[in-house]
Amino acid sequence: MRSLRPETVAARLRHSWRLYVLLLPAVLYLAVFHYAPIFGLQIAFKDFIPSLGITGSPWAGLKHFRYFISSPQFPILMRNTVLLNVYSLAFGFPLPILLALMLNETRSVWFKKTVQNITYAPHFVSTVVLCGMTVIFLSPSSGIVNVLLQALGMKPVNFMIKEQSWRTIYVVTGIWKDTGWASIIYLAALSGVDPQLHEAAHMDGASRLQRIRYINVPGILPTAILLFILDCGQIMSVGFEKAYLLQNSLNLPVSEVISTYVYKTGVLGAKFSYTSAIGLFNSLINVTLLLIVNRISSRASNVALF
Repeated sequence: MRSLRPETVAARLRHSWRLYVLLLPAVLYLAVFHYAPIFGLQIAFKDFIPSLGITGSPWAGLKHFRYFISSPQFPILMRNTVLLNVYSLAFGFPLPILLALMLNETRSVWFKKTVQNITYAPHFVSTVVLCGMTVIFLSPSSGIVNVLLQALGMKPVNFMIKEQSWRTIYVVTGIWKDTGWASIIYLAALSGVDPQLHEAAHMDGASRLQRIRYINVPGILPTAILLFILDCGQIMSVGFEKAYLLQNSLNLPVSEVISTYVYKTGVLGAKFSYTSAIGLFNSLINVTLLLIVNRISSRASNVALF
């Protein structure tokens, strides 16, 4: 068989130039907003002086990293950040899977579409609006939650200032906002399950729960593992907006996380080198966790990102 001469790069570009033009905006976006800022990471190792610029500022080595790790805020920030993400992952990760499995078993098309619309809608509510709704609903004077508590003969509770309830509010609002939207990918995975497997299992006398357990769950397990690995790689990245908007001086011991501390110290306090070091430290932990979980998953289930 005659071997074909491989196309050169220039020939491929000429042949598919329209596709590369469509790809160009995405490449420019990544280059400008994701790769170009990497140059500025060096200020984490410098005493950044705006008048001298990034390259002209004196080097400081690991001073800012040592200062952050030895500071009294370090254990508090780490505990709050990790706990919020662990709780969100533990309670929020399984729910989209359960919702997708239940919707997949629904025979009524009308009911299924109604539930999907209701559960998808909160995803499009902005974080600012979500936090405003939360504060209004939990208001001790006129919030609907306390109105119901008073109707039951109970005293009103100011949930937003109670440390023991703030994490619950953060996690529950996140579940309400993202569960329906996150279930879409699992529904897509379930649509790829071969119907003949269900027909064969049904003929063998398998119940609906058995078919879900032995057919549907294994069918979406690789997708769930990949998403779990990605979530573990973000375990140190608590969303700044919601944490900051739900924060007040009384719940600060549990609501102050790395992202809000970086904003207050770096942007408001103009400590750019210090907060850049914190951000880099945070990213290194995320990457390390991602690699560890990915390696464990690769060995345990042969499913991994790379």
